Amino acid sequence: MITTDSFASTCSGENKIDPKLVERLAEAEKSSPTPFRITSGYRCEAHNKDKEVGGSPTSSHLKGLAADIAVPSSWHRYHILWALLRAGFARIEIGSNYIHVDIDPDKPSPLVSLSKK
Repeated sequence: MITTDSFASTCSGENKIDPKLVERLAEAEKSSPTPFRITSGYRCEAHNKDKEVGGSPTSSHLKGLAADIAVPSSWHRYHILWALLRAGFARIEIGSNYIHVDIDPDKPSPLVSLSKK
């Protein structure tokens, strides 16, 4: 079950995730037959710049407004995506092994994109 604790940060234990994001993700997870595993939430600037992360300088993760969800198979991808759309997420990026969602009001919406990573 998604809670604020699902967003442990590698940035000195900081957890600046927006409660509205957590609430909406928890709502989405309830309608999914598979649990959500969050792989990234809030990021400090240093973590976002890490080569492994490859975060954008304008990443919504820096504001605590984004989450990445692990997607182990196409079956999971379908059900997670369906649940996110049903919960009202309008900014979604689909990667080969993750789905990124955010609620950043400063970015274009609605949007569904495929990751170039």
